[in-house]
Amino acid sequence: MQSRVEILGLSPDALTTACGQWGQKPFRARQLLRWIHQRGQSDFSQMTDLARDFREQLQARAQVLTPPVLRDHVSADGTRKWLLDVGGGNAIETVFIPETSRGTLCVSTQAGCAVHCRFCSTGHQGFSRNLSSHEIIGQLWLALRALERDGVRGRVPLSSDHLDDDDTAEPRSRLISNVVFMGMGEPLQNYEATLAALRIMLDDHAYGLSRRRVTVSTSGVVPMIDRLRLDCPVALAVSLHAPDDSLRDQLVPINRKYPIDELLNSCLRYLDRAPRDFITFEYVMLDGVNDSDECAEQLLERVRRVPCKFNLIPFNPFPGSGLRKSPAERVRRFAQRLSDGGRVTTIRRTRGDDIDAACGQLAGEVRDRTGVNERIRHRVIPLAEAQ
Repeated sequence: MQSRVEILGLSPDALTTACGQWGQKPFRARQLLRWIHQRGQSDFSQMTDLARDFREQLQARAQVLTPPVLRDHVSADGTRKWLLDVGGGNAIETVFIPETSRGTLCVSTQAGCAVHCRFCSTGHQGFSRNLSSHEIIGQLWLALRALERDGVRGRVPLSSDHLDDDDTAEPRSRLISNVVFMGMGEPLQNYEATLAALRIMLDDHAYGLSRRRVTVSTSGVVPMIDRLRLDCPVALAVSLHAPDDSLRDQLVPINRKYPIDELLNSCLRYLDRAPRDFITFEYVMLDGVNDSDECAEQLLERVRRVPCKFNLIPFNPFPGSGLRKSPAERVRRFAQRLSDGGRVTTIRRTRGDDIDAACGQLAGEVRDRTGVNERIRHRVIPLAEAQ
């Protein structure tokens, strides 16, 4: 028996192609996008403006499947985290962060992560596989349905002051106004599925999100940054975390392949087509490792060519990391030196740490096929000794 097509993760172009193969005109793809993504409908029989024979064809040939929800936690601060079953003993995590001016969803792109950043609990769990596009977009689909079903208060009022220049929608309330690819995994190492999900999120017949309100975060996969620039430029955040290659090699091992100067050059190229006129550099603050005044001055000098802002992230400790959180006063002083150097600098407010939903805490459940934990136990030495 021929398997049914999973259409939740089909990009607008791919869905148009599929409809053509089923003998349907292109406008049917637009109708399906609206039913599935705007109305959250997974039952083809309920898509009443489709011809009956097409609905029957869809029921025989297609399906809308999302990962089952294993756990659903709500933090004291309103942050909500879902643990989703993606099969094979793997589970991923998705986080919704409600704020006064926006609602942000943090999505995962891989079961685990192969980058193995020293300060990230996801990397310490190892890597199992890439997620498919329908597993990525399914996180947004599920989150929206859950928030609507539960009558979440505090819809984000997008008045004309909040709308971006390229957002043509009328002012409206939107539960999820921003999506960040900052969950489990390195998005640019799962490029095709990430790209398909991005195109669905941006399409006016699906979620209609602004390019400025969708952010891809990367540890620095230089060739794929260049591809994203051409294929679908959205807001870009780069996990920098160190002012020089020697330290970054220890914290972000992919730096050994794509060192800082190569990474910064790719950021400059990206800005030619980016929806924002700056790159966001993320910087986890690690006590006695990368938080000195000297590090701040080196950082300013290193990025002087790149229009950017800094987002300083308090480290969230986890067992086996061998790292400590920088004291709050040290973080404030580091931020002030960057600000005095002319760079917009923010300190990320920790959200959802009581349910392990804060930055760097997402770990899910991963059936590691890389043996990373064993390698880490034999490889890691104190960073103070490595410098």
